[in-house]
Amino acid sequence: MIKRYIKESKNIRFEGNGYSEDWEKEAALRGLPNIKTTPKALDALLSDKTDLLFSETAVFTKREAHARHEILLEAFYKKLQIEARVIGELGVNIIIPTAVTYQSKLVQNVQGLKALGLGEETYKAQLEIIVKISEHVSFIKGDIDRMVAERKKANNIEDLREKAIVYDEKVKPFFQAIRYHVDKLEQLVDDSEWPLPKFRELLFIK
Repeated sequence: MIKRYIKESKNIRFEGNGYSEDWEKEAALRGLPNIKTTPKALDALLSDKTDLLFSETAVFTKREAHARHEILLEAFYKKLQIEARVIGELGVNIIIPTAVTYQSKLVQNVQGLKALGLGEETYKAQLEIIVKISEHVSFIKGDIDRMVAERKKANNIEDLREKAIVYDEKVKPFFQAIRYHVDKLEQLVDDSEWPLPKFRELLFIK
């Protein structure tokens, strides 16, 4: 039985990196689908071929496969829902206030140097950091607001598959965009001011 399955599955087995462009090219050559998002990939559970396979091997009935499909879709979108809420909370309640507090200290420093009558060259670096902090804070706040708006739209969708797809395509992309600007702030804000572990510190946290 195992020997037969090994032979029959030869066309879908790939010993290389399944996330690489090599697999994309190989999949195209073999005429295989290359579905890149979880909600759409889960549709395979509902296909006639999958139904036949599960029936022959007594793994799932058709009803059980449909139930599993719904459970996985719900778990997927709820995970993104939680991540979006946490990202929004961290950004608005921790990251932005921390960056603004540090920025205010830099502003006070610049004002003090100006009061002493010192030239702009003595506080030019501080001014550059102040501007960069404002830019990153603006991007973070804007992206969080847009992410929350998309999340609320997604929450009103009844169909589980459609909801999961909207979360994947409309909400999830904000995660990386927000993270980029948070990473930049992490590099700008004083270590003593930053409230969260930095990447290099994660290596030594037990």
